[in-house]
Amino acid sequence: MPSVLVVEDDQFVRSALIRHLTEASHTVRSVGTALEALREVAHFRFDVVILDLGLPDLDGSEALKMLRGITDVPVIIATARDGESEIVRLLNDGADDYLIKPFSVEHLSARMAAVLRRSRAAGGGAPPPSVIQVGGLSIDPLRRQAELDGTALDLTRREFDLLTFLAGRPGVVVPRKELLAEVWQQSYGDDQTIDVHLSWLRRKLGETAARPRYLHTLRGVGVKLQPPALQPPDPEQPV
Repeated sequence: MPSVLVVEDDQFVRSALIRHLTEASHTVRSVGTALEALREVAHFRFDVVILDLGLPDLDGSEALKMLRGITDVPVIIATARDGESEIVRLLNDGADDYLIKPFSVEHLSARMAAVLRRSRAAGGGAPPPSVIQVGGLSIDPLRRQAELDGTALDLTRREFDLLTFLAGRPGVVVPRKELLAEVWQQSYGDDQTIDVHLSWLRRKLGETAARPRYLHTLRGVGVKLQPPALQPPDPEQPV
């Protein structure tokens, strides 16, 4: 049964989450501070973390960054902050999903189920393909390692999944709905989530949306990954 760490300092909310998750057959541990959460993650294995941002000892966004330094466990942010810039920052910092308070237990269950499906799909299932080579990109799905021109790329779990999926279809325009279904294991979702991960991935590939090398977005259609176009030879230089 999935194990969940609830990081929430409001005792009423915390008790309600524990009761609901336990009734749903999850193994639940709970803490009320960021430092306790870090200790829990360092000593126990969890399938998902539900992280409140308004913690008494450390802002949850800082706790998220610290969590990402020691684990790639899926993290769902529970927050009353609904500003777009805040949500984008949380996704950039490694959150897998977020919920705006107040939310229903049914909504939480659906989000958790989606996150757990994505996590399991990334860690199991069919045997992974051999090393994928696209231009200077080399991706090893088995070892979950990627290199660009011989230099290792430091990718988050979601960035690696997205890059691998696109690299497995070089030159093919992949619709956003397909990315949500195959990479995020969701039948619907916010395009902003894809945009944030694409933007973060572009930075690590040394490119921008305005000057793409590998990742190309076709507005209203989808995204494709292809090797950089060869530069035409200088007619004044010998071939």
